[in-house]
Amino acid sequence: MKKIVVASAAVLAMGMSAASAADLGAKMYKKAPPVVAAFDPWDIAFGSSITNDYVFRGITQSNHKPSVTAYFEPRYNVTKDVQLYAGVSGSSISFTNRASMELDGYVGIRPTWGAAAFDFGFWYYGYPGGQCIDSVQGGQAGVCGANSGANALLNGNVLKKDVSFYEGYAKLTYTFNDYFSLGGNAYYTPSYLNSGADGTYASITGKVIAPTTWFGSSGVGMYVSGEFGRQWLGVTDAFYSIPLGLGNGGIKYPDYNTWNVGIGFTYKVFTLDLRYSDTNMSKGDCNAFTGDFTASQTGFVTAINPAPGIGSNWCGATGIVKLSADLTAMSNLK
Repeated sequence: MKKIVVASAAVLAMGMSAASAADLGAKMYKKAPPVVAAFDPWDIAFGSSITNDYVFRGITQSNHKPSVTAYFEPRYNVTKDVQLYAGVSGSSISFTNRASMELDGYVGIRPTWGAAAFDFGFWYYGYPGGQCIDSVQGGQAGVCGANSGANALLNGNVLKKDVSFYEGYAKLTYTFNDYFSLGGNAYYTPSYLNSGADGTYASITGKVIAPTTWFGSSGVGMYVSGEFGRQWLGVTDAFYSIPLGLGNGGIKYPDYNTWNVGIGFTYKVFTLDLRYSDTNMSKGDCNAFTGDFTASQTGFVTAINPAPGIGSNWCGATGIVKLSADLTAMSNLK
C-alpha cells in the first residue's frame, strides 16, 4: 500500500513538472511582435515637364514657343504635419535681353492643420546670360552705357541685362473632401523683374477631382482646375522711362487681372494638362511692360506706350498643353 501511494505521488509530481515546463515553454517561445520600420523624415521630389507655351501669370515667358522644365526638391519632415523644403528648377525661355534660361532657387516650410495646408517661403528667379538692350540705333545717347545702341531693336523696346528678382510668398489650400479643394496665394517683391517697380500678386484657386470609379481599374484620374489672380505693379526706375521720352522718374506699370481654367488627366507619375489662359492687359501696355522683341503692329498708344504705339500679343489669350512627370524618392523609388 505504501508503495502504491509513493508511486502515485511520483506520477503526479511528474505531471505537474511537465505542465510547468509546457507553460514555461509557451511563455518563452511566444511569437515576437512585428517590427515597425523606423520613421525616415527625409524625402526628395523631382520631375520635369514640356509645354507648348511657358506662361507665367498670364504672360508668355517663351515667346509662345515650346519650353522644358526640370526641378529637384529635397524635403525634411519635422513631424507628420510640418515639412521643410528647398529646391532648384530650370526652364527654357525667350526674353528680349536674349536670356534663354530661367534658373530658380527656393526655400520654405509647409505646415498642415487638419484639412488646411499652408506654404510659406522665398523664391529667387534667375535669368543668366542676358544683354542690355538699347532703344537707340547706332548707340546715340542710349541707356546701356558704353554699349549703347549695340543691341538696339527696330521696334525701340528695351530690357535690362539682369532682370533677376525674388519674391516672398504665402499659400493656403483647404481640402473639403476627396474631390474638392480651394486655395489662396499671395506674393510680394520689391522689384519685379529688377525693374524698380514693386509687385504684389494674389490669386484664388479651385480644383475638382473626378471619382476614381469613372475610369474603373485603369489607373487614370481626371481633374478640372482654375485660377483667378491680380497683379499690382509700382513705378519703374528711370531705365524704362528715358527710352520712351517720359522723363526721368520711371513709368507706372499697369495692374492687371489674369485667369486660367483647364482639365487634366493623371496616370501614375504623369499628368497631361490642357489649359486656357488670358489677361485683361491691352496690347499697348503689354508692349511697354514686356519689351516684346517680336512686336511690330502699331496703333496701340497708351500712357506708357507712346506713338507709334507698338502692340504685343505676349499678354493675350493662349492655349497651353503641358505633359509632366513628378516623383518622390520615398514613394516611387523604393
